[in-house]
Amino acid sequence: MVDFIIDETQRQLADTARRFALEVMRPAEVELDRLADPDSVFDDPRFREVLARAYQLGFHKMALPEAYGGLGLDPMTLALIWEELAAGGPGFTAGLLPLAVVARVIAFIAPDNRDLVERYVIPFCEDESGTRIGAWGSSEPEVGSDGSNYYDPRVRHQTIAVKKGDRYVINGAKSSFVSNGRIASVYLVFACLDPSLGIRGSGAFIVPADSPGVATGRSLDKIGLRVLNQAAVYFEDVEVPENHLIFPPGDDYPFFHNAIVTVGNIGVGYLAVGLLRSAYEEALRYAKQRVQWGRPIARHQLITAKLFDAYTAIETARALLWKASWLSAQNFPGDLALSLTAKVYATRQAVRHTAEMVQVLGSYGISREYLLEKMMRDAKPLEMMDGANEVLALKAAAELIGDE
Repeated sequence: MVDFIIDETQRQLADTARRFALEVMRPAEVELDRLADPDSVFDDPRFREVLARAYQLGFHKMALPEAYGGLGLDPMTLALIWEELAAGGPGFTAGLLPLAVVARVIAFIAPDNRDLVERYVIPFCEDESGTRIGAWGSSEPEVGSDGSNYYDPRVRHQTIAVKKGDRYVINGAKSSFVSNGRIASVYLVFACLDPSLGIRGSGAFIVPADSPGVATGRSLDKIGLRVLNQAAVYFEDVEVPENHLIFPPGDDYPFFHNAIVTVGNIGVGYLAVGLLRSAYEEALRYAKQRVQWGRPIARHQLITAKLFDAYTAIETARALLWKASWLSAQNFPGDLALSLTAKVYATRQAVRHTAEMVQVLGSYGISREYLLEKMMRDAKPLEMMDGANEVLALKAAAELIGDE
């Protein structure tokens, strides 16, 4: 039986996240969002200060086992916290998600590799300065959302890894959409080892950002989530020890990649729910205060209908995501089809209804005097994050149909 009972400890953790998001993340994010040069956002002391404070509260290591210094929180508790963080600081929260995914995958896939755990996972958990930052690079200029096409030999990563002695040499490039690309200290890189297997011929490597031959492009200048760093990453004759290949190519590759996709898309779904909930709350507050024709506009039917539809979307999306999180807790990584469905639904609703919440404010909705114009801009990138919604929908449908 699915159990969605929230206990007192979970409520306290969610309250802590809510206060931090509203009091620390939001003010800084609103100011950083307005900087014209995207690189300047991540060089700004305010960005580093918020990140450091998030680390000090342990938001970067929530999903990691306590044995490594993590908090060991279960997926349902994470669900509550991700939503609260996203409601106040969606850009900062979007940057924390890859940290959680990369570290959790390393800890899950390579628990017996003590060298990697001691070199990357434990120091990451101990960090309170916000300087140990993870990113994962799968998307490339020629391989984007089709990276989940596991059985078409024409589809493969163009980034290549070649074994030389006891090391691997990596050459290639990852697209401009690598989250934390310019500011990461370590990458989880997908590179092709056996072209004959297509995408299944790829392996996953841990690559320190300070390795000779690693370079990054400029931070992506985009419509929303401007406090989420995204940048291209380049690899030229980059050497890593052979034990940095944490998952080899072969028939098990789909499980590994699907695990990342499942966990990552659940997280993106919570970004959407938190963002939409915050937009709904802003619009509702305004509608109760704004008086037209002798009564608050919240009492006018057109406005009431918009608020009702947004509320319905929030509750429905959250319910889908909670079930996906619950299934992830029962059997990691969970149900791929449901996770993708929840992400697609939540992000579609966020895009639709943040725009409707702007409409509640009328002309004021597009003014920077109010938060809603930023929320509307922040929602759109979520439809492309961790896979374009159209491709994810097809992948979920394929999971439901099954093999012939």
